[in-house]
Amino acid sequence: MKEGHSFKERVWQRKGLGCLALVLLAVLLMLSSCSSASNDVSNTGNRDKADEADSSSNSAPKEETSTSREDDSSISEMPEREKEGGKRGYPNPDKDVQAGQLTAGEWDDLAAWERFGNLLNTQEGDSSKRAWQFWNFHRLEVVVTANGKAVSDASVELLAGGQTAWKARTSTEGRAFVYAAIFDRDTANLGRYTVRVQSDQESKTTQQLEIPQQGSIKVDLGKGAKLSDQVDIMFVVDTTGSMEDELNYLEAELKDVVNRVSDQHANQLGIRISANFYRDRYDDYIVKPYPFTTDINKVTDQFSKQKAEGGGDFPEAVDQALRDALHEHEWSEEARARLLFLVLDAPPHDEKQVINEMKKLTRDAAGQGIRIIPVASSGVSIETEYLMRFMAAATGGTYLFLTDDSGIGSDHLEPAVGEFEVKLLNDLLVEVINRYVQE
Repeated sequence: MKEGHSFKERVWQRKGLGCLALVLLAVLLMLSSCSSASNDVSNTGNRDKADEADSSSNSAPKEETSTSREDDSSISEMPEREKEGGKRGYPNPDKDVQAGQLTAGEWDDLAAWERFGNLLNTQEGDSSKRAWQFWNFHRLEVVVTANGKAVSDASVELLAGGQTAWKARTSTEGRAFVYAAIFDRDTANLGRYTVRVQSDQESKTTQQLEIPQQGSIKVDLGKGAKLSDQVDIMFVVDTTGSMEDELNYLEAELKDVVNRVSDQHANQLGIRISANFYRDRYDDYIVKPYPFTTDINKVTDQFSKQKAEGGGDFPEAVDQALRDALHEHEWSEEARARLLFLVLDAPPHDEKQVINEMKKLTRDAAGQGIRIIPVASSGVSIETEYLMRFMAAATGGTYLFLTDDSGIGSDHLEPAVGEFEVKLLNDLLVEVINRYVQE
């Protein structure tokens, strides 16, 4: 098991290059002024680490002694490696590209909700909430049953004064999460709500509830729709130049996942796959979409034809890729699971219009029952991590992230999470998909 870095350690990661440069300069000055100094200067690579501010899942908020980014800096500020056209070399060019090499971890904020709340109360969490304008996570868990059995893909609508505040769909466990005022900075008028649940021809509306005090409720419909056999899986993959160090490996892993999932469920489920690729403004393409298909060979061929080019600046066209993914594809109206794996290493542009679009797309995905599951690659920034976790939690997804254990790609940001198990990425993806589709 591995422990994610504390806030202070993550800040050190971002400022470490600057500190190293100062240390090297000091060493050079000492060498030039001392003729008797030894020419054998060793660098152990050790660094002083800050005390852990949050070592357990139930700890108090971390002490705010530093900031995650300067007040006048931008989300779009480019890491040093992005300034030369977004290109990065392979650290291990002799390693064969095949499935089963990339390593990854998972953190489900929905399952560790108290810790997530503590994290959002840190200076780092508050800064990211302000940056992306996800202001509040007042969550209500709704468990829908019919004669005691879980109801899948039921519509769950949170109503305030008859108006829809949030909409979601239940998982195969009959569980959905709805949010009050997630995009409202002012919660002074946060009041009473009702929940309307519908499945097939059955519908029920609850009495008035108070959020966040209510926490969790159960709704029994008496009769529920039959569990659908349909599963929609979509991959939305960043193919800009900064993904060069891992893209070929990712393609191998994703092709392996598509084949394994298809083989495992071929006789039980109707699985459709869609592969989509995106870059940024002014590249030769912004979004390269492919429709859902049951032809697995066609999907793996689509992956094989991709290469990493373009980009240049740090942010990419994440918003346009998601807009196409959600609204330009024919998702199943009835499904046991709709999963969207967002594979990326950079955030969307930090422009007001784009941020508003990302919020709307998050709401749309939740309403359609599409669970956003990010796969954070090397180069992901702190702000990008938080945005991805916000979107995953809001849509009923989980957060996946690549780790340094494989030795492939540039450095991977240690996420602000508790202990997690390092697994092979392809195995983890198959495990996550099976978890969402199983009864």
